[in-house]
Amino acid sequence: MKILFLGDVMGRAGRAAVTAHLPQLRDAWRLDFVVVNGENATSGMGLSGDHAKLLLDAGADVVTLGDHAFDQKDMLTFIESEPRVIRPINYSKAAPGSGARVFSAPGGRKVLVAQVLGQVFMKRPFDDPFSALDAVLRQYPMGGQVQASLIDIHCEATSEKMATGHFCDGRASIVVGTHTHVPTSDAMILTGGTAYLTDAGMCGDYNSVIGMEKTEPMRRFVTGMPKARFTPATAEATLSGIYVETDDRTGKATRIEMVRRGGLLPQAGPS
Repeated sequence: MKILFLGDVMGRAGRAAVTAHLPQLRDAWRLDFVVVNGENATSGMGLSGDHAKLLLDAGADVVTLGDHAFDQKDMLTFIESEPRVIRPINYSKAAPGSGARVFSAPGGRKVLVAQVLGQVFMKRPFDDPFSALDAVLRQYPMGGQVQASLIDIHCEATSEKMATGHFCDGRASIVVGTHTHVPTSDAMILTGGTAYLTDAGMCGDYNSVIGMEKTEPMRRFVTGMPKARFTPATAEATLSGIYVETDDRTGKATRIEMVRRGGLLPQAGPS
């Protein structure tokens, strides 16, 4: 199976990058399944129902969220009616929606998508991510009920993301990190056959401070004093993520490539 994952969509610029590039990438790379992290797509804080529809219409099969899952209040009701939007599995038990779901891919194949929040350096003590993942991976083993599985690990600490990758190695096709908006260069296939990347980066304007217009973040770092609200940067965004090929029989990854399209970062992707 040919799978594309795109990192955190950041504001208007990120949405524009997805709508501009994703349809042609689906055709050119003959993608079977696309997952997009959309938790910052609306004004840099959360995802609205309208913007979720935009990402899905652009070619995403699933949109994942994160710690800002419900910053846009209409997502509280929208997620109940749209199963293709996934919130973190270890969020509050009272939260609407689901943190893991099995989706259909071409040829009758099934793909598990799950998202989990880390605990290290996060603002709230979310439930244990490892036990949450263990339960869902036991329920949907690769080579059995699903032909592929993707885990979006949304957290700050690179060590926690790496530990999650090794914890899931051989049990998930892909473990990819989100949240920091800074792409890492450690794309690899782990010894058990899981494609891994510490952070996919963002689909946003990289002439910024993690997607926000530079002036106010720089002022706060230099002076320690806020003056204005953060606003998303609006120049041309870079589409960032990974492309993975998997074996339908075992679910294990056979290829992983970094993806970069448009904007400032060097271009990359499968040839």
